[in-house]
Amino acid sequence: MPETRELLIIGSGPSGLTAAVYAARANLHPLMVEGIGAGGQLMLTTDVENFPGFPDGILGPELMMKFREQAERFGTEFVTADVDRVDFDGPPFRAWVGEREIVAESVIVSTGATARMLGLPSEQRLLGHGVSTCATCDGFFFREQPIAVIGGGDSALEEALFLTKFATSVTVVHRRDELRGSKIMQERAFANPKISFRWNSAVEEMLGDTKVEALRLRDTVTGDVSDLTVSGAFVAIGHTPNTSLFVNQLDLDENGYVLTGPSSTSRRATGPTCW
Repeated sequence: MPETRELLIIGSGPSGLTAAVYAARANLHPLMVEGIGAGGQLMLTTDVENFPGFPDGILGPELMMKFREQAERFGTEFVTADVDRVDFDGPPFRAWVGEREIVAESVIVSTGATARMLGLPSEQRLLGHGVSTCATCDGFFFREQPIAVIGGGDSALEEALFLTKFATSVTVVHRRDELRGSKIMQERAFANPKISFRWNSAVEEMLGDTKVEALRLRDTVTGDVSDLTVSGAFVAIGHTPNTSLFVNQLDLDENGYVLTGPSSTSRRATGPTCW
């Protein structure tokens, strides 16, 4: 038999867990399906120093555990699994976790996005040890050090410009010979004396035993290989929204992000809320 809940929360990053704290305190008895990769992108961040209340900083996974403990304290129940499918034709709304069917009067979707990675074994090995996908999270730890940003779109240029506040130099590594970012972002990057560019360059390996020491680059035109000495590498090649579950259930834009608004959150004005 299906189990009935007042509120179902799908996703367990900072926004989902914040929603759980508020909902639990309002006696909505939320059930959170937190997913196999619980905790969101902060699980990939070592030190977090810009979150209020932690003057000495806190590890990303530790911070997310505190979020979870707080939500649990007020009565949030957790399912550590992925939602397999949903039916938002309600209310009520339905979700399935394996053979378990959950019927909910309200649903909060907080599945977030996943940073795109290069797919290198060395990248995974050094993630959190010089490899990052978040300049605002980790840039502070690279003060007076050379840094590389990998990518050529607006995200990469924004990261590069932000990192010049800390780094001695920022090298933008791009596979092509021209940027894909907007004109104004390109102008700002070209005008910044701390930013340089390695054109037609693909990262073949991230070098270092316990932390990033250099990037091995291959010229996409000549095939030549060279090493770029850096202390940090920020991968900024975009994000993939975790919304494949909601195709034909919620209104998505051309990139897969959920459209929000009074009547666009879902195909029904009474549909789920998206955080």
